[in-house]
Amino acid sequence: MARLYILLFLVQVVLAVCALISCLSAEEDGIRHLPRIAWLLIILFFPLVGSIAWFVAGRERKPVGGSTSWAPGARPAERHRPVAPDDDPEFLRSIEERSRREDQELFRRWEEDLRKREDDLRRREGEPPREEPRPEV
Repeated sequence: MARLYILLFLVQVVLAVCALISCLSAEEDGIRHLPRIAWLLIILFFPLVGSIAWFVAGRERKPVGGSTSWAPGARPAERHRPVAPDDDPEFLRSIEERSRREDQELFRRWEEDLRKREDDLRRREGEPPREEPRPEV
């Protein structure tokens, strides 16, 4: 019989510790009916009843499928889920545009470098530098 009392005492202590941790870590808007200090005192002075009361009536309930809290009788607030970058068409479009701009800039620098090298070779060989074609407007 003594073992049963020890077991029930340990269950009561574990339940009280879990309730205290839950109460202390709860958001301020996630605590119902009483202020946090009142819940802490109830859990400390009446460990079994206070712990059960905290889990039943003190903390805000959370829906099973998500992490948004809800008030009794109200529907959970619909939240926009973040979209993965590879599923976001705007992000993919911005990557494409950036890549295209970088490619054009790289191509322009290569052409400029090639013209400079050709002009240097012509000067070394004594030929006049080539004139750049001017785009007609």
